[in-house]
Amino acid sequence: MTTTPEFAVLLRLIDERSTAFRAAVASAPSLDVQVPTCPEWTLFDLAEHIGEGRRAWAATVAAGPAPAKSVPEGAPAVPREREALPAWLAASTQELVDALREAGPDRGCWTWWGASQSPQTCGAVARHQLQQIAVHTYDAQVTVGAPEPLPEEVALDGVEEFLFTCVATTSAWPHKPTAFDFHATEGHSWRLTVDGDGARSTRISAPGTTPVAATDEGPNAPGVSVRGTASELVLFVYGRIPVDSLKTDGDRGLFDLLEAWEPEE
Repeated sequence: MTTTPEFAVLLRLIDERSTAFRAAVASAPSLDVQVPTCPEWTLFDLAEHIGEGRRAWAATVAAGPAPAKSVPEGAPAVPREREALPAWLAASTQELVDALREAGPDRGCWTWWGASQSPQTCGAVARHQLQQIAVHTYDAQVTVGAPEPLPEEVALDGVEEFLFTCVATTSAWPHKPTAFDFHATEGHSWRLTVDGDGARSTRISAPGTTPVAATDEGPNAPGVSVRGTASELVLFVYGRIPVDSLKTDGDRGLFDLLEAWEPEE
C-alpha cells in the first residue's frame, strides 16, 4: 500500500507517543494510583483503555467502511503483572500501526465523526489516534509527577484536528452566533464559528483577521479568543488544563456554553 510522507509521519509519531506512554507507566510506583486528569480511572485503567482501544481501532481500520469493530476474540487480555504490561501495550500499538500502514491514508473507514469536517478515511483515523495517544501520554505523565508539553510536531496539528473532528457539526448552535479564536504562539491560528448552521472551523491568517477561506461568513470579531503554545491549546481543548492557564480576550463564559453544548449530530 502506498504511504504518503504525511501519513508516514503520523505513524511514526503514534509509535513515539506510545513509547512515551509506556515509559510513564513503567515509572509509576503503582498501577493503582488515580489519574488526576481522568479521576475516574487508575493508571491501570488508563493503560487498559490505551491498549484495548488501539486493538479495536486496528480491527476497525482492517474492516474498512463496515461498522466499528470491538477487540477481536482471542486477543490477549490486559495483564495485571507490571512486567508484562509494556509488551502488551507495545503489541497493541503495533497492531494499529500495521493496520493503518496496510490500509493507507485514502481508504474509507468507519468513524464516529460522520458529520464533522474530517473525512471518514484511515488517514483521518491516524490523525485522531495520534492526538488521543498524545493526550493520554500526558495523563500518564501527570500521574507520575513528570508532565511534559506535547511535542510541537504533534501539538501543531492538535487544535485543528480537535475542532474539525470533535466540534464540527450541522446541528444549530442554540445561542447567539459567535466565534472562538485559537492562537498558537508558534504562528498558527484557527476560528471556530457557531451559529444556526452548526459549528465549523477554518484557519485564519493572523490574530484579529477574518478566516482566510471564509471572509464573508460569521462574525467580524470573535466573542472570545485564547492564546498559548500549541501544546497548551491542545491540553485546554481536551480539558486537561484550565482556561486560566492561557491568555484570553473576550467573554470566557462562551467556553462554558461550548462545553455544555450537546449537538444532535
